[in-house]
Amino acid sequence: MQALFQLSAPWWHFVLRAVLVYVMVMVLMRISGKRAVGQFTPFDLVLLILIGNAVQNGINGGDNSLTGAALMAGTLIVINYLVALAAARNARIQRLIEGAPVLLARDGQVFHAVLRRELVSEQDFQEALRQAGVENVNQVALAVLETNGHISVVPRQA
Repeated sequence: MQALFQLSAPWWHFVLRAVLVYVMVMVLMRISGKRAVGQFTPFDLVLLILIGNAVQNGINGGDNSLTGAALMAGTLIVINYLVALAAARNARIQRLIEGAPVLLARDGQVFHAVLRRELVSEQDFQEALRQAGVENVNQVALAVLETNGHISVVPRQA
């Protein structure tokens, strides 16, 4: 029973590992782009599961104790809270973590190079137009890829 709670390394190893893996995964997710986060597909779910599995040993260092698991989970929750708090209170930190909205179209003109750079397919763009009740791109005043990966469409006023 005692083995369930006995750590295989000092407690601060687990905290340090959790912090480093959290930062690494956040950087990788940020690099992957807005669409990877905002438009969750079955492939993205598989990727998320595999990333979780890939970083597991990096966090726990082979320790399977309940104490280690509690330390790591607690550390990840605290880090996530602190990052959210910092982003809510500081615009520069928020922009660094979340990025900035990107203009995809204006006044009926679609910026195809921006669509490609942001990994937005023509089908996804057209779907966003339909969801906004826009039948033709000429009816678009603005189309913006938001920081959460969703496309906001503002129709032209009639």
